Formats: sequence, structure tokens, C-alpha cells
Amino acid sequence: MTDSTPLTRRTLVQLGGATAAGAGTLLLAACTSAGAGGSGGTGGTGGSGGSGGSTTVALSSIPVGGAVSASIGSAPVVVAQPTAGTVVAFSAVCTHQGCTVAPQGKEFDCPCHGSTFDAATGDVINGPARDPLPKLTATVSGDTVTVTN
Repeated sequence: MTDSTPLTRRTLVQLGGATAAGAGTLLLAACTSAGAGGSGGTGGTGGSGGSGGSTTVALSSIPVGGAVSASIGSAPVVVAQPTAGTVVAFSAVCTHQGCTVAPQGKEFDCPCHGSTFDAATGDVINGPARDPLPKLTATVSGDTVTVTN
């Protein structure tokens, strides 16, 4: 019997694994964003990849010592104000598995696997992410912050 339905991660989990040699590796590979042998990176889901877009945020909406979420097109970004008048911006795509990080005070937290990033630098505070968030360009003009990638 031939079935053209693709073998999905859900099907593998529902089957409880397969009995053939190497099936455990296949199941684990299906749980990564890049599959077997991949890097597990952002998979092109945003980042600072270069669409050349921009967004604006009111400076008054960014708390000093905190951050806000925004987006450039469909790419999520985070904009922080570590000290009064100093603004930085980063891709909000976690460098571990591509989930969207959220501002939490002086940190960005990834809800998927618990990585935390410094809101002032984008550096990893706590893994499993190893790489910092890609930095974007943030310029302040009056009460308007323009973020470009």
C-alpha cells in the first residue's frame, strides 16, 4: 500500500517512535528547526537579514532601563533605552531556535527555551542561546526613534 501523506513530527510522536534502527535519530532531528545536521539557527524568520525596512517608536513609550517590542514589516524587533536618551535596538528573533523574545525589564526573555539577553547589549545572559541578538540601527530625533535593519 502506497500513501503519499508526508511523515510529520506529529505522526512520529503519535506512533511512539519506529522500530527501525536509527529511528530515534530521525525523531530527534524532526524536533529541531533545521532538521538533521542543521545549525538550528533562525531559519530566515526575521533577524537583521536586510529587507532595508524601518519603523518608528515614540521615545516616551520606551521606559528608561526597559524596552518595548515593535516590528519592521513582519520582522519582530526590540527597542531599549538603557539610560535616558540612549536607545538601542535588536532583532527580537532568538538566536537559539528562532522564537520571538520579549522585553522583561533590563532583559529580553525567550519563552521557548529560557534564553535571556541583556537589553542594553543584546548579549546572552543565560542559554541555551550562544549568540547575541543581531543589533539594528536606532536613531533618535526629538521624541521619535527610527529603527532600521
